[in-house]
Amino acid sequence: MFVPGQRWISTAEPELGLGTVLRVQGRSVQVLFAKAGVLRPYAMESAPLVRAEFRPGQRIAGKGISFLVERVDVREGLLVYRGEGREMEEGQLDDEQAVSQADDRLIGGRTDPVSHFEQRLDALRRRAEARRSPSWGLGAARVGLVPHQLRVAGIASARRPPRVLLADEVGLGKTIEAGMILARQLATGRASRALVLLPDTLVYQWFVELLRRFNLSFAIYDEERCEALEQSEPGSNPFEDEQLVIADFAFLASSPKRAQQLMDAGWDLLVVDEAHHLEWTPEAASPRYSLVEQLAAKTPGVILLTATPEQLGRSGHFARLRLLDPQRYSDLDAYLAESEGFQALSQVADRLTQGLPLTVEDRSLLASVLADDAELTGKLAETLAPEHARAILAALIDRHGTGRAMFRNRRAGIGGFPQRVPAWHLLDADMLDDSQRQALLAEFHADIQQPPPALTLDYAEDPRLQALVDLLEAHPQAKFLLICRSQAKVLALEEALRTRTGAGIARFHEGLGIVQRDRNAAFFAQPDGARLLLCSEIGSEGRNFQFAHHLVLWDLPLDPDLLEQRIGRLDRIGQRHDIAIHVLAVEGSAQHVLARWYDEGLDAFRVSPSDGRELLRRYGEPLARLADEHARSADGRDQELDVLIAETRASHEELAALIREGRDHLLELAASRDLHAEELAQAFRREDIDPARDTFIQRLLEQFGIHAEELGPKVLLLDPQYLSTDALPGFAEGPISVTFDRDTALAREELPLLRLDHPLVLGAMDLVLSGEQGNAAFMVDDALGPRSALLQAVFVLECVADRALDAERFLPVLPLPVTIDTRLAERPDFQPSEIALRKAADRNIEVARYRKFLNKLVPPMLEKAEAVAAAQAQERVAEATALAGETLDADLARLQALRAVNPSISAAEIALVQAERNALLDALPKARLRLDAVRFVVSADFLALR
Repeated sequence: MFVPGQRWISTAEPELGLGTVLRVQGRSVQVLFAKAGVLRPYAMESAPLVRAEFRPGQRIAGKGISFLVERVDVREGLLVYRGEGREMEEGQLDDEQAVSQADDRLIGGRTDPVSHFEQRLDALRRRAEARRSPSWGLGAARVGLVPHQLRVAGIASARRPPRVLLADEVGLGKTIEAGMILARQLATGRASRALVLLPDTLVYQWFVELLRRFNLSFAIYDEERCEALEQSEPGSNPFEDEQLVIADFAFLASSPKRAQQLMDAGWDLLVVDEAHHLEWTPEAASPRYSLVEQLAAKTPGVILLTATPEQLGRSGHFARLRLLDPQRYSDLDAYLAESEGFQALSQVADRLTQGLPLTVEDRSLLASVLADDAELTGKLAETLAPEHARAILAALIDRHGTGRAMFRNRRAGIGGFPQRVPAWHLLDADMLDDSQRQALLAEFHADIQQPPPALTLDYAEDPRLQALVDLLEAHPQAKFLLICRSQAKVLALEEALRTRTGAGIARFHEGLGIVQRDRNAAFFAQPDGARLLLCSEIGSEGRNFQFAHHLVLWDLPLDPDLLEQRIGRLDRIGQRHDIAIHVLAVEGSAQHVLARWYDEGLDAFRVSPSDGRELLRRYGEPLARLADEHARSADGRDQELDVLIAETRASHEELAALIREGRDHLLELAASRDLHAEELAQAFRREDIDPARDTFIQRLLEQFGIHAEELGPKVLLLDPQYLSTDALPGFAEGPISVTFDRDTALAREELPLLRLDHPLVLGAMDLVLSGEQGNAAFMVDDALGPRSALLQAVFVLECVADRALDAERFLPVLPLPVTIDTRLAERPDFQPSEIALRKAADRNIEVARYRKFLNKLVPPMLEKAEAVAAAQAQERVAEATALAGETLDADLARLQALRAVNPSISAAEIALVQAERNALLDALPKARLRLDAVRFVVSADFLALR
């Protein structure tokens, strides 16, 4: 029974110290962990809590005094401790107390197998090592190790807090970058409540991306969900029911009440995709923009995503930047003038990068920009030494206005992309009768609407079907991905193909559950699986099919960005083959007109156009009208179509030149100067190949009755047939297939990538380390000297601090093993012999028989072990404190140097880092020891004497 004032310990988070029961209401209890500044609500039946009860003989502290407990009484449900003439109620205890039952279990003869002790110690060590890493929270993420993505995520994750605009070109992985930043912030405790705000068409894509790639389970909110939550708890804010929320703009726009509740709920991190749709002018702002502006003002971390090139709308980029930093970006005219200046400097930066000589105008411009640095201006000779050129370039990057707020990567700059090879399959229009022509036109009109209306589709006599069958037969070993507009088309195509081809077919559409989609995608990925995957438009969202290199366009979207998403499923970094893009169209049809516009106007089947959205804005309406008219009657329309395509081509070339010439090279180079630019990549290189870790995870799961069976190369089946607990996540639907190999996980997205930060492994480690399993053991080691006995005590060093400080990057929950012999001397080099470890499982020792001598020997040996561990702890704390000071001092020095030349660095940002530094240097020295596990090791003759 819970009673206010009682002290409890979280078995899941023992580092929080003693918690105090504040309130008991219904079936829930609130516990305050005051030292850590954490208030936790728990359901009574499943709370991971254990009562903090101290027994006679243990020392307690509180109210500035400490004493050995001699007697424990109960008064109105609260414990009262008495000893050494003093009395203390449990509510008066300090939040930090040495609490362990491991020694009691050992002395009482309640020990575990030796292998469990070894596993526990290994888990402590591995968790501490992994928790220090900059990749913690990302190890199990199903992402390729793409340098520019890791660089962006590493830099942004280190910001306090991250407020960034991700503006990479289409196909470079902005969603992945945002997901990595989000996952890292959540894993380190810098954020606990996150909101993803999207257009409704992207909700499912983000939900799947976050779940499948990053193991983050977000809740999708709509009006139905909000009403259900309000009915279950009247008067509550439904958005406070979940920590991780996805919502769409349309839902919020239709209900001012929900929008206000969303703002009132409070968030640590806000992510907004398609930010270029947030319309703003100095005179007015759209409702969506106003909503995001209000949220951004109240939310510490903000991530905006846009693919629109800055040169196609600098005022739009200013609107987005002012959401991130309204003080820095308060004047549009000043921003435009600054951007023009950086464009000129960008050209100078190009010449410095390429080692070209500077012109007189270049040197004059640099002299004015670097006027505050006499040393640099003195190096502006006609011929620059390479080291001087690098120093000047670095100074320009440091002075860049938006370099800290915005990240912009380009496909041309990154490289590694395959060639796109369009393959036309034009079909004779004379093959169609009038009804078929009308059906084709109706299909076109449905395709360009959002959402597409329902149509009755029958492709049995469609000439495109035979072209598709011929294509499959012409490439009998190839995999084909076909993406079309809707689920209805997928089903109609599957029905029509059933009797026309023997090729294996899989389907992928929104009508399937997540598990079935994964299975179908896996069937397509298998070498002997389906050769054709039929996808609705969601197949172009967040999926990686780069093992295939044939894309079939059954139809075409009107939006160039949507076409780019389709092609981007295959045209990805790491694709090793050229991409064949098969365009199926009836000559003279509306689809053919659209295909010609893409091909001849934008060259979209060969390259990725950065100006697609702007061209759609200019020409989308006349294009749709002309396609319709052309399909009805081609007479006299060809010339009009040629004119439209020519105008599009001219605009495309003009915009491409504008983008190319107006590129801000300094912006693209800015990330390279950040202290944290390479941290994440280096961490993955260190950690991604670790066979011993993979073996550890398998042994860990075996402790819970999970059997691992090899299914194929680098794929394991985890069978929970003998699962010993319901608390382990991931097995609700039975056996699961997993992998330890990143490339396999990327190729087969239904396979979880197991790492120490995967929820399944984390859950298993938490169950082991929060419980008693393996915390007391007894073994015989014949390699010991005659009549020898040793006590191995494993203490953990814990820093109780605000989670937002992420103190564990410097001092994780650290195991400190200490070995003491019966003479109370330390044995620092002792390790049990391999033979003893192997034989331990076969030795059936009745430990309870030896309780008498254990009761005599263990307490003084443990007291000595604690003294030794305390000395070790002081060294570790000093090392961690020095590292924290060195790291944050470097951050501060860099920020202060930048602030002197770059107005983007605010005094508030520096103050946040300074406050973090001070809080850490205060918290780390207060880390405390806690006994976690003990093992008594004896020689065989020692037992014989007893």
